[in-house]
Amino acid sequence: MVTLDKIYHASFVLKDVARKTDLIAAPRLVPDAQVHLKTENLQVTGSFKVRGAYYKISQLSEEERSHGIVACSAGNHAQGVALAATKMRIKSVVCMPDGAPIMKVESTKRLGAEVCLVKGTYDDAHDKAVELQKETGMTFIHPYDDDAVIAGQGTIGLEILDQLEDVDAVIVPIGGGGLISGVAFAIKSLRPECKVYGVQAAGAPSMFNAYRDHQWESLDSVSTFADGIAVKNPGETTFQMVEKYVDDVVTVSEDETAAAILALIENQKLIA
Repeated sequence: MVTLDKIYHASFVLKDVARKTDLIAAPRLVPDAQVHLKTENLQVTGSFKVRGAYYKISQLSEEERSHGIVACSAGNHAQGVALAATKMRIKSVVCMPDGAPIMKVESTKRLGAEVCLVKGTYDDAHDKAVELQKETGMTFIHPYDDDAVIAGQGTIGLEILDQLEDVDAVIVPIGGGGLISGVAFAIKSLRPECKVYGVQAAGAPSMFNAYRDHQWESLDSVSTFADGIAVKNPGETTFQMVEKYVDDVVTVSEDETAAAILALIENQKLIA
């Protein structure tokens, strides 16, 4: 179960590992609104994922650590797992889809993990990781549907409230739902009047569909260049938390995503 105490504990554990990333004003993106960007793209591994991965692995028992860990990822969780496992001297194997960006694959290897490339999508990599876990007894580190992982991502919510006390709304991208679950839980626990909105790629709307239909459901296929959120199956825990704590979920087209990336480059000098 995710609790506020667990998120605060994660913040303590992560203080010497993850950056407290800047929250920067972005007046040129939306001139008639006060928009701020939480720059997790400048996190130590280039993504927020290191928060949840490191906190989860830090909570493993000595027995669990001794068997090593296995994970699945399109690339960002992979790097967080690799960094955490190497720091804690734990053997790690990460299953990644064979279409994952070469840079993310090489970075995962450089951080100390063994990479197993799997033909297909993230979900195929997930199935391979589960298979390896059963064969070897390694501990499976889920990228989003795990209380400790969600608590780690929730530390972003604490930082946002610390950096912008009068925040009216927080907008969070969704793949499997780990990030928005943690952020929404932290925000709603401490500032319930603040709105939390989720955004998902129209070509991979697993959480959007589940939220709209008020039931967990999966997709037959996904189609989006946003590889980090191309997920067929939302988490079961994360779906329940999104239903409870998120005010609305919307989708964006591939063109809108591409335009947003370009706007961030041109107006903010940020690569997202």
